[in-house]
Amino acid sequence: MRATFLLATALLGATALTPASAAEVFNRIATYSVVHNLPQDADPAKETLAEIISASEDGNTLIYTNSPREALGVIDITDPKAAKPAGFIQLEGEPTSVKIVGGMAFAAVNTSESYEKPGGHLAVIDMASQKIVAKCDLGGQPDSIASSADKNFLAIAIENERDEDKNDAAIPQLPSGNLTIVPLKNGEADCASLKVVDLTGLAAIAPEDAEVEFVDINADNQVAVTLQENNHIVVVDLPSGKVVSNFSAGEVSLENVDTKKDKIISLTGKVENAPREPDSVKWIDGDRFVTANEGDWKGGSRSFTVFTKDGKVDFESGASFEHEIVRLGHYPEGRNKKGVEPEGIEVATFGSDRLIFVGSERASVVGIYKDNGAGNAPSLLQIIPGGGVGPEGLLAIPSRNLFVTASETDLREDGGIGSQVTIFERAEGTPAYPMLVSADKDGKPQPWGAMSGTVADANVPGKLYAVSDSAYAQAQIFTIDATKTPAVITDAITVTRDGEPAKGLDLEGIALSSDGGFWLASEGNPENKDEAKRTNSQLVRVSAQGDVQEIVELPESLKSNATRFGFEGVTVTGSGADETVWIAVQREWKDDPKGFAKILAYKPASKSWGAVRYPLDKGATGWVGLSEVTAVGDDLIFIERDNLIGEAAKLKKLTRVSLKGVTPAALDAKELPVLKKTDLRDLLPELKSQNGYVLDKVESYAVDAEGNSFVITDNDGVDDASGETQFFRLGKL
Repeated sequence: MRATFLLATALLGATALTPASAAEVFNRIATYSVVHNLPQDADPAKETLAEIISASEDGNTLIYTNSPREALGVIDITDPKAAKPAGFIQLEGEPTSVKIVGGMAFAAVNTSESYEKPGGHLAVIDMASQKIVAKCDLGGQPDSIASSADKNFLAIAIENERDEDKNDAAIPQLPSGNLTIVPLKNGEADCASLKVVDLTGLAAIAPEDAEVEFVDINADNQVAVTLQENNHIVVVDLPSGKVVSNFSAGEVSLENVDTKKDKIISLTGKVENAPREPDSVKWIDGDRFVTANEGDWKGGSRSFTVFTKDGKVDFESGASFEHEIVRLGHYPEGRNKKGVEPEGIEVATFGSDRLIFVGSERASVVGIYKDNGAGNAPSLLQIIPGGGVGPEGLLAIPSRNLFVTASETDLREDGGIGSQVTIFERAEGTPAYPMLVSADKDGKPQPWGAMSGTVADANVPGKLYAVSDSAYAQAQIFTIDATKTPAVITDAITVTRDGEPAKGLDLEGIALSSDGGFWLASEGNPENKDEAKRTNSQLVRVSAQGDVQEIVELPESLKSNATRFGFEGVTVTGSGADETVWIAVQREWKDDPKGFAKILAYKPASKSWGAVRYPLDKGATGWVGLSEVTAVGDDLIFIERDNLIGEAAKLKKLTRVSLKGVTPAALDAKELPVLKKTDLRDLLPELKSQNGYVLDKVESYAVDAEGNSFVITDNDGVDDASGETQFFRLGKL
């Protein structure tokens, strides 16, 4: 499967030169922040989400569940590149799923008093008036909802979810869930003919407690139902309500996966007999369906599976999807038990291609596979970014060549991004994402993430070296081939000390040293409340193989005034006795005037320190600081940015400072020289060009041997972040 992806990437790159034969790919064309959909009297600071999403039959209107607001949001995508708010429908409970059929929207609404007393109803909404016109009591807590192609039936998964704080989350926990069938007549719900299908007594695991999760209906009006914690699947005939087949979802054993939550991505572990515990399910054709095997109780196969409706496994992805996510730098190391947790599934036909969309909420990506028919493995075509953080809802609109994701995560309270609805379009061209991938090492993709500093090779054009920060326990130096598209990480070495991985490093910068190795800048955090994790900023010299040769500690006068906003970049000018290591401090330290950051100058030959000050722009909100420093001739180039994300981001730029006539002052000088900067390049246009939300951490800048510039963003190790790494080629500035 890995070879399939790399081959597809190579082919797409080649066909870009010949548009007549270009392949069709999905690229992001718009991102919509759902906070804009709130009514005027709503508090925008409170949590607001988009989870499950549906579209009108003409594909011009989207409707999504907003559970914390107990509402549905409506978006007009008549122009998909310019989505507009189109309504906010208040409900009497928490919506768990929604589906548009004709001119009506049917929302499953949870009104449970408690886990022991679940309740819910089906809300019927007229889309023209956006008014609730009817309600059907469902007698329990609903989850997924699906409609039949002939518009005659709704299938609703009544989950009656378990209390994860009770009895170690073990089942059974009554009352049991069920499948509820609601007939539709002339587009309206026939509540009087509602039918409850008992699904107890079928599974080998807790048969008395059917943990119903997700439903989907095929063209023959058969509904596939996942019983997630029971690790079971049931197929039911809708008109009769009879069980057609039922079977265990089975187990999967995996090799070469990360199994330890130790801040190290190591593809050396094994998982034995993991129950699939499928979440979502979608029919591929009349005989086969595909499940996303999230795992929720004891499961965690990290895979998706194609089943026939009689229970035969037609295809099992195993660890292949997860490995491709590792290759893209999106692996969520903090979720090792269940890995990337495939959760969402969508299936649709675009042109002549039957496509399977597999969403990983934890990794914030969607894999796109082509179905090659029964008995054949699907082909991986692309992996696209999820849009926001945690894509929950996946929606294909093939009539308009569109694909939509809804992210269920709102991180605005902590300075992160809010929930997003993201729109992709299928058209001839090349994939805009990924922009950076890793090659195989020892037969497996090289793990990476959190790129925080970069330097170019002095002699080889397009060859870069980058470091990762404390998102991972082991500091690494990566080699990047930027002559390829996407750029490729060809190698990685772990920074070692006395033969063991060096501890306590938070690398934020890298520069070439005169002895053929590297200077590394470790940010540190002297203000950490945990004394065991309290560290100082350090300058580290390593060999070309990553072995620590020297650690240069700060003089006490610097240490005593340092804050957690420490070293953020390092570069070198001169050679021999004139070699100077320049270090950018991110923000003001305690002895700096407000609005001025220190730039330190260290001379290895004399082991002497000096300093100058850099004048920071003033941001309207948040803070402004430095993220990188790079020497180019007689100049220093800086990345200066605010700490804001999305629409709030206003300052991401390159600046230039001439070193001519600049002499760093001694650390005990009364006044430090102030550098004179000029703006070189606004980076916001590049960040906005990807049609997603603006990433906050632009942290790497390098100029190669031919004078070409490169900028890379830091994906925070996929921790409360989308995991996107954006890699920009700016050419010669």
